[in-house]
This record gives sequence, C-alpha cells and structure tokens, in this order.
Amino acid sequence: MIHNSTIDQQINHRSIRKFKAQSLTTEQLTTLFTVFQHTATSLFMQNTTLLHITDEEKLAKIRQLCNQKYVGAEGDLFIFVVDLYRNQQIRQQLGQDDGRVHTTDLFMQGMDDTLLAWQNVANAVESMGLGYVPLGTINDHPLALLEVLDLPKLTFPALGMQVGVPDQNPQLKPRLPLKFTTFENNYPQNFNVAELKDYDQTVEKYYDLRATNHRIDSFTKQITGAKLDNKKIDRDQLPQLLHQQGLCLDWK
Repeated sequence: MIHNSTIDQQINHRSIRKFKAQSLTTEQLTTLFTVFQHTATSLFMQNTTLLHITDEEKLAKIRQLCNQKYVGAEGDLFIFVVDLYRNQQIRQQLGQDDGRVHTTDLFMQGMDDTLLAWQNVANAVESMGLGYVPLGTINDHPLALLEVLDLPKLTFPALGMQVGVPDQNPQLKPRLPLKFTTFENNYPQNFNVAELKDYDQTVEKYYDLRATNHRIDSFTKQITGAKLDNKKIDRDQLPQLLHQQGLCLDWK
C-alpha cells in the first residue's frame, strides 16, 4: 500500500466530538470556503451552497434539533446545501422557464455536488490540523430545520459539519473488511452473515477498550437493533420536505 501524508491522514480519520473553545480564524475560514468553491461539479452547474452558522439563536435551535451538545458549541458549524434555487433564478431572470430544476435527476446532481464539496472540505480541515464530526442529525427533524434556516425553495440541507481544534484523541473505529465492501466488476450475491464473526469480535473489543461510553456492542447487533427497526420518526418527513421545496416533483 502507498503511504503519504494525505493517505495516512484519510485512513486514520477519527470523528471529533470535543473541541477547544476557539473559533476558526479568518484565514482558516477563507481556506475552507475556497476549497469548497473549487470542488468538482456535475455539468458545471455548481448546485451547492455552504452555510456558516454564527447566529447564536440559530445555533441553539440547531443544537436542540440535533440533540447533540457539541453541535454549534465550540468551533464552527457548517451546513452543506443542495442548491437549485440559484440556477432557477438565473433562468427566470434571463427569460427562461424552470426547465429541469424540479426533477429528481437535477436534485441528484446537486446532491453529488454537495457531498463532493463536503468531503473536499473535510479533507482540508484535517490537513490543517483541525478536526470535524459529520452531522447527519441536522435532518432528524427536517421540517423544523428548514424553518430555522429560512431556506428558499429548491434548496435542501444535506449534511452538517462541526469543525474546530480537537480537544480529544479518540480511538480508531474498525471498519468492515474490504472483502465485504469492494468488488471487481460484479456485486456478489452470496453474502453470509456468519463471515462477520471476526469483525463482530473486533468491534466488541473496540467498545470494551474505548475510554468513554463503555458499552459492549457488535456490528451485527447494531444492524439488527433499534437503529434499523421499523418505526415512525421525523426523518420520514424528508419526501414531504423535498416536494415542499419544489424538488423531485417527478418522483411521486
């Protein structure tokens, strides 16, 4: 395997949930914004926008919606937004109709742009000696978040990121072995859960030795547990939110 500073940084990624009580500098923010700006984009449509949340009232509301005390606390909070509004406005103001901006195809292109930008910024964050944690929880209550952010139609907050100076050094969480996740040409359909026995033991050991939250848990136990149990949650509002925002209108 090839080793260099970039690759070693990526394979040693740890989510940081405790940050020092300091915000990013202007230089650091400008760097991250510029990295975001220069991310690859589908068809050069640039269907993504980055929100840097600094308003204390909004931070408090987002923290409550995410139910995670570190969200919007120490460090800086960013929300990455799928943005078809800007291109709709360009078309309308230049005398064109909305074209395809309400289609699932265009939404997926915007999601591609947004997630590429998210990961690009994440890599830049760690290269600067900072840490981050992904925030999928921003959409735990999607309709409420939309109200807090006051976003226009044709936008969708896809993923958040809390960034700051790390104040912890968590252990490296073990991932699924490559034989279960990377294939050549064809996707094998002979999966056997029994083959995860060794990985389950590795995960159990990780939780047993972890400095905080001493739970003993395996990977398969998490998959068969409450996380994926069939229940009604606010995230089920996501299709309603997308249509409310004028997105994916061809997908009924």
